[in-house]
Amino acid sequence: MLTASQHRTLNVIEDFIQRHNYAPTLAEIAQQLGIRSRTAVHNRIKALAAAGLIDIVQGQRRNIRLKKPTSTFEFPLLGKIAAGDPIEAVADKRVVNIAELFTHPNCYALQVKGESMIEDGIHDGDIVICEKRDNANNGDIVVALIDNQEATLKRIQFNANQTVTLFPANAKLKPITIPAKQLQIQGVFIGLLRMAK
Repeated sequence: MLTASQHRTLNVIEDFIQRHNYAPTLAEIAQQLGIRSRTAVHNRIKALAAAGLIDIVQGQRRNIRLKKPTSTFEFPLLGKIAAGDPIEAVADKRVVNIAELFTHPNCYALQVKGESMIEDGIHDGDIVICEKRDNANNGDIVVALIDNQEATLKRIQFNANQTVTLFPANAKLKPITIPAKQLQIQGVFIGLLRMAK
């Protein structure tokens, strides 16, 4: 189990590699963490290596390598099941690997509160998985922060007049149109989890 400081250090390393395609130095990690002690960073790096999350390559300045997860989360995909009229049962030998959904370094989870996206199959209590991004395409479902205060999950449309419209997926609710400068995209929806009640 990682400590909070070790977890923050791992996040810094993952984010840096994602942005630059190479590993950070101890000094760059310390700067990102806002600490001065390279010894403290070195100790955290050693702990991450001992936990099997990174490799340390000797003789290189940028010597940190992220380890790919060795375990997989695969379920057999046995076929299709009707949720309407019954269909023919046909066996399928593929598997569904959900490891990518849970181990992507740039993803996070949020629990949905409310029913504004129910027509897109996103219900109250669902856990949505989002990719951390500050940009999106028209039609993406995004985590949108409005006026640095209120966050919402909606489908986005960029308008020609420097505004954006956030569309709910619920016929009872109306879209919201605001100036683009009032909105910050914090992530893009990529999947969800729903547990049986």
